[in-house]
Amino acid sequence: MEIEIRNFTVRRGEFVLQPVSLTIRKGEIFALLGRTGSGKTVLLEAIAGMFPGDKGEVLYDGVNVMEIPPCKRKMGIVYQNDGLFPHMKVEDNISYGLRMHGYSKQERKQTAEELMDMLSISHIRNQYPGTLSGGEKQRTALARALALRPELLLLDEPFSALDPATKEVLYKNIMEIHRLFGCTIIFVTHDFKEAELLSSEVGILLEGELLEVTEGKQLLKGSYSRKIEEFLGGRK
Repeated sequence: MEIEIRNFTVRRGEFVLQPVSLTIRKGEIFALLGRTGSGKTVLLEAIAGMFPGDKGEVLYDGVNVMEIPPCKRKMGIVYQNDGLFPHMKVEDNISYGLRMHGYSKQERKQTAEELMDMLSISHIRNQYPGTLSGGEKQRTALARALALRPELLLLDEPFSALDPATKEVLYKNIMEIHRLFGCTIIFVTHDFKEAELLSSEVGILLEGELLEVTEGKQLLKGSYSRKIEEFLGGRK
């Protein structure tokens, strides 16, 4: 799915996201990089349709989706806090969306089995979220987001609270998901090395403004404005 953002701006309380125009190619892994409070999550949620903008448009494959609710946008989203239902076991969390969309019990079970196997969480299928490690929670949240085969996967700092070893496992999971599903992936991060490692392109947001879009592999090698150079200080 190609995402096109045209002159989109929004105010949330005291924060203003300055007009953003951006195209994210179909099948791309795109990072939104910036400090905390720079507008990364606001832009991600705008793409997801969580709130209307004050101005501008968001298009999926050339179709303006501003009036289409998130549940009908063929996208999945995973937040830093995972958002799992605490009263449901892992398998039930994963298949929840399928149940809401009327899939049969057998279809739900088969899809959950495939995703749990892919993400190596079959052994925790009958556990509740409160008993899981951070990495297990995030892999369960990923499986739930993938259950309906989204064309767009949105990730809001899903790795930030994890230890380095667990991050490495999840990085591999993301790359495998991208290979198998072929979906467009947009993820929020404040870690520029993470952005370089995972993304094909990076959008740098600072103080509510999209300042630069560059290739992921060139992120730590390019020359930038003073504001961006200060943010990337010590990168070399």
